Amino acid sequence: MNLNTTSLAKGEINVTSSKGLPWVGLLALAMAGFICILTESLPAGLLPQLAKDLDVTEALAGQLVTLYAVGSLLAAIPLTAATRGWRRRPLLLLCIIGFFVFNTVTALSSVYALTLAARFFAGVSAGVLWGMTAGYARHMVPDPLKGRAMAVAMVGTPLALALGVPVGTFFGNHVGWRLIFGTVSLLTVALVVWVLWKVPDYAGEPADVQLPFHKVFFIPGVRPILFVVLAWVLAHNILYTYISPYLAETALAQRVDLVLLIFGITSVIGIWVIGLLIDRFMRLLVLISITVFALASVAMGIGIAQPAIIILGVTLWGLTFGGAATLLQTAIAQAGSKSADIAQSMLVTAWNLAIGGGGIIGGILLELLGAGFLPGSLFILLFFALLIAWQAKKHGFPKGS
Repeated sequence: MNLNTTSLAKGEINVTSSKGLPWVGLLALAMAGFICILTESLPAGLLPQLAKDLDVTEALAGQLVTLYAVGSLLAAIPLTAATRGWRRRPLLLLCIIGFFVFNTVTALSSVYALTLAARFFAGVSAGVLWGMTAGYARHMVPDPLKGRAMAVAMVGTPLALALGVPVGTFFGNHVGWRLIFGTVSLLTVALVVWVLWKVPDYAGEPADVQLPFHKVFFIPGVRPILFVVLAWVLAHNILYTYISPYLAETALAQRVDLVLLIFGITSVIGIWVIGLLIDRFMRLLVLISITVFALASVAMGIGIAQPAIIILGVTLWGLTFGGAATLLQTAIAQAGSKSADIAQSMLVTAWNLAIGGGGIIGGILLELLGAGFLPGSLFILLFFALLIAWQAKKHGFPKGS
């Protein structure tokens, strides 16, 4: 392995190799993402047990998911801005230790208010971590491998959704939800050791080059990417949040688990394909992904009576959305350049807004038009996302990327 720079006096080591990816270090970042998503999503599958143990209704137990998202939403931009001058590895470790503390509190708490507070601060840890992960991964490799490094660092997300959450829910129903959250805490302890062992440290952004928030927002390319994030992720979450009501009107009404498994597996395949191609064809991959998702959504709306068409639509949906985070984070990291971490925090905020908006807008569409209309309604959002991505030829999603 060729070390480009070694500065032991500053504690900064660049492990960039011209021969390949630093897999062990990148997979540590992927594991951090896996724990983020697992922490966020586990309560959704364990609501009855949580509600019973905390002596609240399932609706109130559901706010454990909401408070996590609120913590991420509120923390992403201000805390990323406040910490962008910090060294990267200590900040990463602080976020991981935050998951250990707050998941442990969640596992041990019998007081609803305390559990809510723990969930909120776990979300704060996630907001900061997501704001720095992309830049961290890109630091670890030379320019020709930055997109591929991002794909590896992001693989924890689809793996958590496809495997971690279903497995955690299954065992939580048999051994209790507290043991599952305790297990996640143990994973964070192992991750701390992993990070200290194999993840290099880097300096933060020097104070004299730190752009104010509003100037980062007006960097060419940042706003089109954020619009695409909102439209694309909003479309995804409208359908994903209400997939059960949609399937209830089809012959797959009793196979929600199978449909979600197909989505999860194809998402993992999608991020693998994106990882192979992103460094050469980022713009093309974005345009293809949005277009195919739009066509799949139309097919799922028209072919609601045909299970084979629905399965095909879900497969294409998973393949095209699995790599969405990698594509969008790579694009905004390139656009943000030296202010990439602040740009990433904007992306995290937009992403969380889209998640919340998916629940609200999807619920309104469900009540007004019925579940069968949901897939077709995505086409409008995806059309505008495609239009903005297509027009962002110079900045955002430039030609030749």
